[in-house]
Amino acid sequence: MSKREEFTTFINALKAVSPTITDEQRIGLLRQAGQQYSLTIDEATEILKASGLVVGEGVDYFEVLGLSAAEVQNQSETDIATRVEAAHKKRYSASLRAGARIRPDGRTEEQWRALLNQARDTLKDAQKRQEHLTTLLSQEDPHESEFLAPEFIPTETPETASESISSTNKQQNSESLSSVRSEITSAPTISRFDVPAEMVVILAGEFLMGSSEEDANDSEKPVHPVYLDAFYMDKYPVTNEQYKVFLDACPQWQKDTIPIDYHNGNYLRIWHRNNYPKGAANHPVVNVSWYAAMAYAQWAEKRLPTEAEWEKAARGGLTGKKYPWGDQIDTTKANYGENIGQITSIGEYPPNNYGVYDIVGNVWEWCLDEHILDFYAASPHRNPVAGSDITYVLNNFTSLKTYRVLRGGSWMSIPRYVSVAPRFRFTPSHSINNVGFRCVRSASL
Repeated sequence: MSKREEFTTFINALKAVSPTITDEQRIGLLRQAGQQYSLTIDEATEILKASGLVVGEGVDYFEVLGLSAAEVQNQSETDIATRVEAAHKKRYSASLRAGARIRPDGRTEEQWRALLNQARDTLKDAQKRQEHLTTLLSQEDPHESEFLAPEFIPTETPETASESISSTNKQQNSESLSSVRSEITSAPTISRFDVPAEMVVILAGEFLMGSSEEDANDSEKPVHPVYLDAFYMDKYPVTNEQYKVFLDACPQWQKDTIPIDYHNGNYLRIWHRNNYPKGAANHPVVNVSWYAAMAYAQWAEKRLPTEAEWEKAARGGLTGKKYPWGDQIDTTKANYGENIGQITSIGEYPPNNYGVYDIVGNVWEWCLDEHILDFYAASPHRNPVAGSDITYVLNNFTSLKTYRVLRGGSWMSIPRYVSVAPRFRFTPSHSINNVGFRCVRSASL
């Protein structure tokens, strides 16, 4: 029996038990087809379609319309109806223009339009909308499902590129409605819609970490799936002004009092004693060691991001892209290559799709992890951290001596280093004029 026949037999057996599957189960079956049966996505999709399995139970109507549950929180019924109606009209019109093609999700355009109508009617009705939210919230975490096999993940093709925003919304919705069981508990947790000031929420879920680019080095390989619990990340790198508040509160970390073990002699080099340069209040603080960045983060009741958290936030929901905005370098999107010739103030370049600013370029950013060259080859799937576990690092950071990870490149970097995958390293005492940091906080959603 061929692999195709084996998969067909398996699907028919599944249908005999349950003729209806959720969309998450459909995705899981596609992954399973690739991992266990060596089938392409097109082959597996064809078999699923021929089987007559119905995809419908558990459909997220917010995702169908390209919305998120968070978008309608605290809005009036009139505003919700207007937003839903506009989203429906846009997608319904696009479907009419598409003709009779089979969509990448296996539905016909006619089936898709019927689903769009169901989504509109459900979300415009307050009672139905609440019932739908309750149903979504009660669903099993798809990442625990027996159907999911993370080694095989459908990738974007030119045919599906126009729907990348929809795919991102789908991931965000399913992640935000999942029950998050946080394994990173060392920092304070906050309720779902109480996002801290000047931070953005990065929702729980899986992404592809690493690079397969020709110029990628071995430490960036292989590309591998990583699941992260939800977290909040600073919108911007920590600024001189913010860092001065920390120094005023913690004089032991001031320029003239910091122990020599915690820096290399260049700590806050451009500062005059405890004052940053005139006109640089909104510049990212630089010449800070990993030790000092860790101390600031703890004082702020936050922590440094893990390397995986940093990369997921940097990618902004895009899969397989080189930069936070796509595959082409762009001088209007980041400060790099000495195009400006100096560090710029935060927020002068547009944010990525997660609302994170300056995630590449301007200044390199410290991460919490130890730098281990071959870590990706044996990286845990869920909440990976290289070296010691998070709790140990937070409690003992001043005694650690191993190399720490830096990400994102700086105003001086060539284009390769302002992409989302390259990894760099310094000793934790290293202080230099193009290295800064931003913080994260664990989230309970």
